[in-house]
Amino acid sequence: MVNRVEITDKAAEIVERLKAQHGALMFHQSGGCCDGSAPMCYPVGDFRVGPQDVRLGKIAGCEFYIGAAQFEYWRHTQLIIDVVPGRGSGFSAEAPEGVRFLTRSRVFTDEEVAELDAAGPPARAA
Repeated sequence: MVNRVEITDKAAEIVERLKAQHGALMFHQSGGCCDGSAPMCYPVGDFRVGPQDVRLGKIAGCEFYIGAAQFEYWRHTQLIIDVVPGRGSGFSAEAPEGVRFLTRSRVFTDEEVAELDAAGPPARAA
């Protein structure tokens, strides 16, 4: 089964460092506040997901959510979470590390879209 969200090895290394500092983490694909459309990383409990959020899966052992409206734009795209030098302007946990997460993407193939459609829509957060 194709995943709707993936993470690069380099980004996963940062996540592991952050877990050692903060404990369990989660991601939310920002919809425009603070740092544009950057993926934001938070200690579990520091960001509340709601029924307007869609769970895309897990990366590096962390739940990954996106707002429902933004998911509609990106539903045919695999999100690939990467990390680059520099600081974002948001509240994401990696900011003190001198790096920031960013989202790269690729369009699903027709076969992958059929596979995802057959599996049904991703779950909304509670």
